Amino acid sequence: MAHAQERERPSVTVDIVVIAPSAGRFQVLLVRRHKPPFEGCWALPGGFVEPNEPLEAAARRELREETGLEPAHLEQLHTFGDPGRDPRGWTISVAYLALLEEGEREARPLQVGSDAREARWFDLDHLPPLAFDHDQILAWAIRRLYGAAGRA
Repeated sequence: MAHAQERERPSVTVDIVVIAPSAGRFQVLLVRRHKPPFEGCWALPGGFVEPNEPLEAAARRELREETGLEPAHLEQLHTFGDPGRDPRGWTISVAYLALLEEGEREARPLQVGSDAREARWFDLDHLPPLAFDHDQILAWAIRRLYGAAGRA
């Protein structure tokens, strides 16, 4: 039997899109990155999955560490792995979506920590430039948000 050829392995990350209704509009939670790459830029909360850590547990840990939020429900949104999406190397990200209910955002004050310098809510129609491919991840979340609302 032939030996399996050693293959390069990607890093795995999680990114979390947290969307909340506010005054008849939807807002998304972004963090300002504290470290390179994209230091000082706005991004979705997220980070690297630890060895032997379940994906959803990693998403919940990263969200809690960077923003203090612990949403009741997270759903896996999509997987992103295009080459070049992360300047640090080959990285596959599993994106999650958390939809907060009306008033839930106000009941959960943000607590910045970990590698986030700042966390803030932005209207979906007034977003700053985003790090990595987070604009594409957010576009998936918006399609999911409005697609789910428009389906019979």
